[in-house]
Amino acid sequence: MPKVDRRILKSQQALKKAVIELMDEKNFDDITIQDLSDRANVSRGTIYLHYMDKYDLLDKLIETHIEELRAICLSAAEMDFIDSTLLCTEYLDRNYSFFSTMLASKGGAPYFQNRYLNFLIEEFRIEVDVTQGKNQGIDEEVIVRFIASAYEGIVEWWLRNERPIPHEVLAKQLGELLERNI
Repeated sequence: MPKVDRRILKSQQALKKAVIELMDEKNFDDITIQDLSDRANVSRGTIYLHYMDKYDLLDKLIETHIEELRAICLSAAEMDFIDSTLLCTEYLDRNYSFFSTMLASKGGAPYFQNRYLNFLIEEFRIEVDVTQGKNQGIDEEVIVRFIASAYEGIVEWWLRNERPIPHEVLAKQLGELLERNI
């Protein structure tokens, strides 16, 4: 694996942090490259060295988090819903500033909400069985979208209300609800 220059990683981390901070203050469309440059304390040239534009920066940041969540789900495939949900809520809690900005702030990105919801739909589609049991006869698309939308709505509520319950409690309750409905 090629060695990555620490200065490059430091610049990219500063830019990712800057975009989240700025989105917490204003709408993404109103953020300029100069705003990012000033906040991250890097030159405009450095930004363009790593990203095509601010949309590319945001897209890469979003993709990083979605891929991390996908890896968590994959590692939790053999766990029950409570334990697997605990891994997810721990990740959301560790990355609170990102997820609260993307899902719950005024500067949040509807694009992220759609990506996150589609990710959840993919993940829950694996779990849903409409051929037997309590979901027999229900259209698969209806149940998958119902569960994914409910899950996303609870996560958004938790973030918007600044984590009113610990992530462990959220995981236990979400896990129990998933077990009842899948």
